[in-house]
Amino acid sequence: MRKYKQEPYTVPPWIYNAIQVLRPVERLTVSEWAAKYRVLPDGNAIPGPWSNSVTPYLVEIMDAFSDDMVEEIVFVKPTQVGGTSAMENMLGSLIAQDPAPAMVVYPSDDLAERTTESKLEPMVKSCKVLADKWRKNDSKKLALKFSDMTVYLTGANSPADLASTNIRYLFLDEVDKFPGASKKEADPVSLARERTKTFFNRKIFMASTPTLKTGHIWKAKEAAEAEKHYFVPCPHCGQYIELKFGCLKWPSKDDVPENTDRAEMAVYVCQACGAVITDQDKGKMLRAGRWQAVKQRTKNPKSVAFWLNTLYSPFTRFSDIAREFMRSKDDPELLHNFTNSWLAEPWEDTKLKTNAELVMERQTETPEWTLPPWTKLITGGIDVQENCLYWTIRAWGDYMTSQNVAHGQALSMAEVEKAMNVEFSLPNGDTAMVNLALMDSGDQTDEVYEFCAINSDWVLPCKGTSTMLSHYRLSVVNKAGSKAHGMTLVLVDGGKYKDQIAARMRKPNGTGSWQVYKDCDMEYAEQVTAEHKVTERSGGKEVQKWVLKSSHADNHYLDCEVYAAAAADVMGVRSLYLKSVEGQAAAPEPRKPAKQEPQQSQEENWINQNDTWI
Repeated sequence: MRKYKQEPYTVPPWIYNAIQVLRPVERLTVSEWAAKYRVLPDGNAIPGPWSNSVTPYLVEIMDAFSDDMVEEIVFVKPTQVGGTSAMENMLGSLIAQDPAPAMVVYPSDDLAERTTESKLEPMVKSCKVLADKWRKNDSKKLALKFSDMTVYLTGANSPADLASTNIRYLFLDEVDKFPGASKKEADPVSLARERTKTFFNRKIFMASTPTLKTGHIWKAKEAAEAEKHYFVPCPHCGQYIELKFGCLKWPSKDDVPENTDRAEMAVYVCQACGAVITDQDKGKMLRAGRWQAVKQRTKNPKSVAFWLNTLYSPFTRFSDIAREFMRSKDDPELLHNFTNSWLAEPWEDTKLKTNAELVMERQTETPEWTLPPWTKLITGGIDVQENCLYWTIRAWGDYMTSQNVAHGQALSMAEVEKAMNVEFSLPNGDTAMVNLALMDSGDQTDEVYEFCAINSDWVLPCKGTSTMLSHYRLSVVNKAGSKAHGMTLVLVDGGKYKDQIAARMRKPNGTGSWQVYKDCDMEYAEQVTAEHKVTERSGGKEVQKWVLKSSHADNHYLDCEVYAAAAADVMGVRSLYLKSVEGQAAAPEPRKPAKQEPQQSQEENWINQNDTWI
C-alpha cells in the first residue's frame, strides 16, 4: 500500500484567536501569580523571581485580595517588610487576570511619578504577561494604559484627580502621610473611597506605617471587622508566640559598657518557655508562622486588618533593632520615629499622662477646709454648667507649691458665693479668704457677668482660648447694658495650664508639687485626670492637644483647677517666694480686687470691635 506523507495541520489565526478568547481565564491567587510571574528588578533587597518563602507573612495578606468575601485589606506595617512589593503583586495580578479600572494613591503627585518610573514600569517590563498588555505609547506618567484597563496614579494632594474617575480597585499607600482635609474638600481617603461606590465587587487595599492613633491607618485597623497578628512557633517549645519588642533582651550597661557591643548581643527570649531565640532561628519560624485573629466581629469579615512589626523582617537583625532603640530612647523625635517605623505602633507622648491613682498619691496630712501652714495665697475656680456649678479652692505657697483645700458641686450661684466666702483659720490666729476666683463665662454669660459685677471684690469672669503665647491675658468685657461692662475679663489658655498641672502632679509631695487634702474623694480625682495630651494631625501638621480620655467622661473639676491656677497667676503666684522672710512663710494677704490693667492685644482689639462675640 502506498503511503503518503502527512503534512502538519496549521490552525488559521482567526480560529486560534477565537479559541484563546473562549479558553477559561487562568485564576491564580495573588501569591501564586507572583511566584509564577513576578520578577523583582535590580535594586530590590533580593532581585530575581519572586519567592513567597522569603516573606511568608505576606502570602495571606496578598491572597486576601483574591478572596471574594473580603472587600477591604488594611496593612499596618513598619518599614522594610515588603509591604510595597505585596501591593505591586496585587496590582500585577489583577491586570493579568481580572482587569478593571484601578487607582493607586500616594502622599503626593511627585512621589506617584517617581514610583511609576522606579517600580511600576520596571515591574511591567520584567513580567511578560503584563508587558504584552501594556500600551506604552498610549500611556502617560500618571495613567498606565493596558489592553483592557487603565491604572491611574495620583497624589493625595490633588483632590480633583481623586474625585474624577470611577474605579473598582483602590490602593492607598502610606495613608498616614496624606494631607488632612481642608475647608473646601473632604479628606483624601474619603474622596478616593467615593470613586469605588459604583462597583459592588470593589477592592480597597490600604497600607501605611502608623503615626498617631488618630491617623488613617490606625483608625482603619480599629474599625476593621477582623484584626490578625502573625504568630510563629518557638524553635524550643513549639508554642506559637507573637514577636514583641519587650522580649528582646541585651546585657546591662554595667556588664557591657558600649551600646554597640550590647546591641550585637541582643537575643529574643521566648515568652512561653524563656529559651533564647537568635536571628538564625527566624527564617524557619517565619515559614511555619500563621496569621491568627486577635479580634473578629463577624463570621465572614468584609474588612481585615493585618499588623506586623520589624521583629518579623527577614532583612533586619535583632541587633539592628536594639541598636536603633538605644540611639533613639533619649530623643523624643527619634523615639517617635522608632515607635512608628520599627514597632509599627502609633506615637503617644506619655510625659503628661495622668490618672486618678496619681491624684490620690498627692494627698497630704492636712484635712479638708484647712490651710497648709505654708499658705500665702488662696484662689478659686468655678465651672458653670447648664444646671449646676462646680467649684474648687486651692492654697498656694512658694515656688507654686499648691494644695486643693476644698471642692464641690453647687446648684446655685448663691451656694458658690457662700463657699468662696468661708473664713479660713491661720496658725497665728488670723483668718483668710479666697483672694481671687475665676468664673467661666462660656455658659449663661449674662448671669455670670451679673454675678461677677456684684462680687467684684473676689471674682472675675474668664474665657478659654488657645491662641495666645502667654498662659493668660487680661481683656475687657464690652457688653453694652451689662453691669460688668468695662470689667476685666481673663482670657485663659487651658492647654498651658493643663500642662502645668500634669507636670506638677507628677512631682512627689513637697516644694513645687500639686497636692490635695487628706481623704480626697475619687470622683474629684477622676474628673481632674479625665483628659490626656495626644498628638493629632491637623492641616498636614502634627499638633498636641488635650482631649477627653473617653467621650462620656466629666472634666469639670479639671476646668476648675485651670481657672484657679490662672487666678493665682493674675495674683502674682510666681513671685511669692520673694516675700518670704528668713525662710518663714508670710500670711495670706487680705482679699482685694485684682488690679485691672488690661493689656491691649489682637484679642482685645477684636473683642472691642465685636461686642456680641460672647
